[in-house]
Amino acid sequence: MKEGFIEVTGGKVWYVIYNQQATGIPLLVLHGGPGSSSYSLQGLKDLAINRPVILYDQLGCGKSDRPEDDSLWTLDRFVEEVGIVRKTLELNEVHILGHSWGTTLAAAYYFSDPEGISSIIFSSPCLSAPLWEEDQKKNLTLLPKEIQETIKSSEANGTTDSSAFQKAIEVFNDHFVCRLKPYPEHLKQGKHFRNPHVYQVMWGPSEFTVQGNLKSFDCTERLAEISIPTLYTCGRFDEATPASTEYFSRKTPNASFHIFEKSAHMAYIEEPEQYRQVMSRFLSQIDH
Repeated sequence: MKEGFIEVTGGKVWYVIYNQQATGIPLLVLHGGPGSSSYSLQGLKDLAINRPVILYDQLGCGKSDRPEDDSLWTLDRFVEEVGIVRKTLELNEVHILGHSWGTTLAAAYYFSDPEGISSIIFSSPCLSAPLWEEDQKKNLTLLPKEIQETIKSSEANGTTDSSAFQKAIEVFNDHFVCRLKPYPEHLKQGKHFRNPHVYQVMWGPSEFTVQGNLKSFDCTERLAEISIPTLYTCGRFDEATPASTEYFSRKTPNASFHIFEKSAHMAYIEEPEQYRQVMSRFLSQIDH
């Protein structure tokens, strides 16, 4: 295991490489958020059997610098950051695994610089902000009426920082984000690695209404340009819904699709062995 820092626009980002000496094509992991850190994804180091696996914390969260400059929180700057990380670590050939917002970033990066990318894994993808918003509004209707009302009224009244809203969001998360009960203790311990402010600037106060600068992001019609092997995955109860994830996969020429039947948005935590098996199988088929 090797770790260090890389200078990017706005500060330094922290990275870790597992099994650096392995000869397989490296896997670069792009975490969710925006502003969430790679902390919850550390179990993916188990994919570093015959390939290096690289995790890093995007600027603004985790062990990376947290500059107080809102002009840094844009998709274009994060795309540039991926390129700098890749160049610095000499990842000439690379697989990319993005999770959630990490899939937004993976897609945008691929469209800007596809050279040397061997495959992409879109894990619980967010490739259209308008469609994501639409899906969350549908998911909301599956919850108890009082939870729906609390979330809607909090958004309408600008009281998304209230304890009632936070409790309602916990119910939503129990259904569509992570269904493990009790919620894993080590994930609670990683909460300080998050930076809600980056999420607020880019997305907004909640999942349900996109008010940040990602509001109009939608690369659906460009998915046909992805010619490399692509794997789409989601959980059966995922906020990245099976219907939308399959829709994206149908738009992508060389794509396969897998649903984790017992998971919501965090299949890598909810069904870790199954998740690693699916990823390993996909990656090894391309390496040979």
